[in-house]
Amino acid sequence: MDGLQEKPYLMSFGTGGLYINESVDIARLHDDDDWDATALRAQERGVFPVRKASSARRSVREIVNRLKHLSPEGLVLLVDGNRSEQAALLWLATCRTYRFISEFAVEVLGDRFLSLRTGLSYSDFDAFLSAKEEWSPKLAALSASTRAKLRAVLFRLMREAEILSQDDRILGAMLSPRVLAIIHAENPEELRYFPGAERQAGRTG
Repeated sequence: MDGLQEKPYLMSFGTGGLYINESVDIARLHDDDDWDATALRAQERGVFPVRKASSARRSVREIVNRLKHLSPEGLVLLVDGNRSEQAALLWLATCRTYRFISEFAVEVLGDRFLSLRTGLSYSDFDAFLSAKEEWSPKLAALSASTRAKLRAVLFRLMREAEILSQDDRILGAMLSPRVLAIIHAENPEELRYFPGAERQAGRTG
């Protein structure tokens, strides 16, 4: 996680959601280290059956940008795993891609879950963004419409990742042994992206 803190705040996640089905389809197409070729194959095979080619390219590019952050072992489990494992791995990939989301997961979701304040609202996002923008001119320059879009997409991501319930309550992680093994092998600190996962790992370790 130290490396993430050195990254700039990329805020290009303001489209779509977790893209579980599409991410699995694109991961299946990836058979080497050339992600550009994977993206091209995904576009040619119509992973995103939308009318506008530009929209499909943008969505494929976003997914590939996230999948790049999964290890070969993570990609294999993404293809072969169950729905909850796929969601967890894609949340992990999203946190690895976006410093803002990883910090939100640790500093807001994790802290609130541990203090038993599991309700989450848009105002929590707004307060977090306001605090971060004091140190980031890029965040401070976001328009009101962009902020609203990012906020809505992040809540959608959390719901699809089973981090947040449909009524916006933070859910305790129930990671599978296979997902836990991958995170432990690669960076145990990343368990903090999943509320309560460190306790779960302690019980199963």
